[in-house]
Amino acid sequence: MTPLLLTDIERAVRSSWSAETCTPEFRSRWTKDNPARDQCGVTAMVLNDLLGGELIRGEVHVDGERVDYHWWNRLGLGMEIDLTREQFGPQEIVTGGIVIARPPETEWRRLRQEYELLRDRVLEALNRQQATASSAVLVSRLA
Repeated sequence: MTPLLLTDIERAVRSSWSAETCTPEFRSRWTKDNPARDQCGVTAMVLNDLLGGELIRGEVHVDGERVDYHWWNRLGLGMEIDLTREQFGPQEIVTGGIVIARPPETEWRRLRQEYELLRDRVLEALNRQQATASSAVLVSRLA
């Protein structure tokens, strides 16, 4: 089996986003021009599934007032990964960042369907990438 690259994971996540995987109450503002919009919670959970680490939650402020939360990941040695930061406009400022314990799946009420859909799409994309990479290695060995 050919190991995956971090770029493979990022590509799989980004290609799996859609209106159906974003936060339901904000679905109407999701567009292909800003595909990361409102994908942070489910994306952070899927990356946590794949890479482990910690879930981080910050606050989104506009004109000094909190309007939402933002989620990303912290891996080993404190390295933080945020695949959805580009969703924000210049007026939206992400502040803080605290570790939030991952809740047991039995307690999930919000975003469960969106998370499961994104997770399944990402895993399918990664499996396709690995199969393609393994086939390419086999073909090159036979040539």
